[in-house]
Amino acid sequence: MAFGAAGFEQGYGGRYTPISEHGLIGDLRTAALVGTDGTIDWYCCPRFDAPSVFASILDADRGGSFELAAEVPTRTRQFYFPDTNVLITRFFAADGVAEIQDFMPVVDDSREAARHRLIRRIVCVRGTLPFRARIAPRFGYGAEAHTTHLEGRTAVFRSPSLTLALTATAPLETDGLDVWSHFKLIEGESNVFALDQVGDDAPPRSCPRAEAQEQAEATVRFWRRWLAGSRYHGRWREMVNRSALVLKLLTYAPTGAIVAAPTTSLPEQIGGERNWDYRYVWVRDAAFCVYAMLRLGFTTEAEAFMGFISERGILRGTGETGPLQIMYGIDGRTELPEYELPHLEGYLGSGPVRVGNAATGQLQLDIYGALIDSIYLYDKWGQPISSDRWDEVGAVVDWLCEHWDQPDEGVWETRAGRRNFVYSRLMCWVALERAMRMANRRGLPADLPRWRESRDAIYRQIMRRGWSAERRAFVQGLDDHVLDASLLMMPMAKFISPTDPKWLSTLDALGTDLVSDSLVYRYDPTASPDGLHGPEGTFSICSFWYVEALARAGRLEEARLAFEKMLTYANHLGLFAEEIGPTGEQLGNFPQAFTHLSLISAAFNLDRALG
Repeated sequence: MAFGAAGFEQGYGGRYTPISEHGLIGDLRTAALVGTDGTIDWYCCPRFDAPSVFASILDADRGGSFELAAEVPTRTRQFYFPDTNVLITRFFAADGVAEIQDFMPVVDDSREAARHRLIRRIVCVRGTLPFRARIAPRFGYGAEAHTTHLEGRTAVFRSPSLTLALTATAPLETDGLDVWSHFKLIEGESNVFALDQVGDDAPPRSCPRAEAQEQAEATVRFWRRWLAGSRYHGRWREMVNRSALVLKLLTYAPTGAIVAAPTTSLPEQIGGERNWDYRYVWVRDAAFCVYAMLRLGFTTEAEAFMGFISERGILRGTGETGPLQIMYGIDGRTELPEYELPHLEGYLGSGPVRVGNAATGQLQLDIYGALIDSIYLYDKWGQPISSDRWDEVGAVVDWLCEHWDQPDEGVWETRAGRRNFVYSRLMCWVALERAMRMANRRGLPADLPRWRESRDAIYRQIMRRGWSAERRAFVQGLDDHVLDASLLMMPMAKFISPTDPKWLSTLDALGTDLVSDSLVYRYDPTASPDGLHGPEGTFSICSFWYVEALARAGRLEEARLAFEKMLTYANHLGLFAEEIGPTGEQLGNFPQAFTHLSLISAAFNLDRALG
């Protein structure tokens, strides 16, 4: 690693709140990160993939932020109002205690929803505390100029692409660019700041104290009513519930799309180049989310994603790499051009900051298995799919029969050219096997002899060329010797028995080569170059896959210990980024759907195995 995380941060004067020191709020259209210091340093408006308004997590000077904190030395603690996505940051000082309640109301009214109202309610609960606020939006990822007009306790920030209004119950002042407020609260008093998108048909609207309290209570009721639909009552209910709430927050309600993460360019390595934009719909991630949601009993979210697939004609695609792209915009768009923002230095100086994702054009055959497996599960646990959807599934499977036996970029989106990845073959097998199950169970028309021939050919190829006699393990590529944690999916996909001698030998090899104190690396980039420079952290989804593989193999004590260890790497709110660094720091985009859905699956299956 080029830099130690702690030393690098000190070099930047401690200007960056660690990734893990954040909570997430949202309104099912966009989301914001709130630091433990009370600063909102990531927020895009009006939707997940819009240009940022606050992005100080990517550039402390030029990104923009919404600071709100006590003006005296304090200790802070942050937690979620139980079973909700209402975030509370508490300030403990010598003369008093106060808290910020941060939330975004989830409303059905389309005109109100278009405001994307973000409410910050500050309440003094003991003694007295002075507070300061600084609202410094930087539109268009910090590249667009704006004007600020202040009239009384309403400030309007206007840029060429977006206009926001801040209303407050505290006094405001401005320098023509940013807005400040200084106020003191005594026990029982409160102030409210509300930030809205405004326009010709949605003028600024104040948020009085009573309304803010009513909105907070309504938001609590919404999240608790939703979470009450969970069927999980096992040992790790609190962590599973939090993960479910995260997945719901990452859902784009207007279309049913599920984003991989609400952020872009949070680095996989401090000072490295592995910085990607995750504010899009990965077919793989979203399909696995459907599995997790169905496991918990949330069929409405699965139905919404199936609607996204069907209404956007995802299965009817005719791209150069096949019917499916690996990712789409939250509105279903297929063009996601990748470019860099050189004026932003990146988190802890870890540039480049990227928008868009060039991996859109990659061929990743594993996505067919992930999507068709999710359709199979929805057909089984949700609602039977329609005849039109089945025709689309059949056409995709017919295409796969012709194209499964080719190199691709693989599940990890390597940028070193296409290879014959075993995991890609495995998930092609899953696509064919699940489609055959649907056809047989429902008596649906299908070219079963052809599908069976391809399915069996994949199985034989993996067994012959995906197994290394030298390593006594299944390996990353055909006729290869490199290990890959994606193969932990083999027993979960029901390709091989979890107690098959070949699988148990593979599990031991993965444990020896890729596992470090329950944390799992994806692969060794020095043995399998991926076209990028530098190392990376351990991949948290793989760590939870490892737990599940141990549980399915009957190694329950090891599985439980590994799972409990993984939970210690969560942040103070139970949130996980994509990766864990060498000293336990969270790395990569945050919070990540992939990690939380795998936590749900591991908890569900481990709890069931323990009895």
